[in-house]
Amino acid sequence: MNHFQGFSQAGLNFLQDVWINNSKSWFEQHRAIYDNELIKPFRLLVTQLADEMLKIDSQFEIRPAIGKTISRIHRDTRFSKDKSLYRNRLWLTFKRPNRDWKEAPAYFFELSSDGYRYGLGYYCASKPMMDLFREQILNDSKQFLQTIRCVKKPFELVGESYKRPLIKEQDAKIATWYNRKNLAVMATENNVQDVFNADLAKKLSRGFKSLLPLYDYLMFLEEFRKIGI
Repeated sequence: MNHFQGFSQAGLNFLQDVWINNSKSWFEQHRAIYDNELIKPFRLLVTQLADEMLKIDSQFEIRPAIGKTISRIHRDTRFSKDKSLYRNRLWLTFKRPNRDWKEAPAYFFELSSDGYRYGLGYYCASKPMMDLFREQILNDSKQFLQTIRCVKKPFELVGESYKRPLIKEQDAKIATWYNRKNLAVMATENNVQDVFNADLAKKLSRGFKSLLPLYDYLMFLEEFRKIGI
């Protein structure tokens, strides 16, 4: 079986060029680069990570296919003012199958022409989920603080926050999480040399496993929310 050996400069160049030459004709002329230098290594990366990710959650979708674990490069322009046909980045996710994937907690790795990022969180957490998240923080702040000890460098908390604190004079460690409208913990890397190396798979695996306490916390809330519906 082939193993992930890293991405190539040709693949990164494609992601930059497809944004500049954002047309169907250009894409079709360069499709072989997209297939061989991006999709093929993405599939190998998913396959190599799959066994370790199933140890985190045996219900993860692990099929190395576009629309399953690998993102589509084609943009849905129906409801967007931006009519660009193609994205300039690709990503993979590990998550449980969900009809609305944007509201499910997911591990992710995203590649662009100038770097990469990876982590855990929501693409767009629902308001009921974030309300439940805040309720649980208040119910057991000690447990929550213990959970987020796993969020260490290179990971940092990201996501839009409310402009005004929801609770005044709240512990700063809790408030930065409590006031989020959406949340993810993410490591951003500008050293593109990392993605040319087979060791990228090991780096992602270590990082993903280190965030297991937070994943378990979020999944506990997801199950609690489903029971409450």
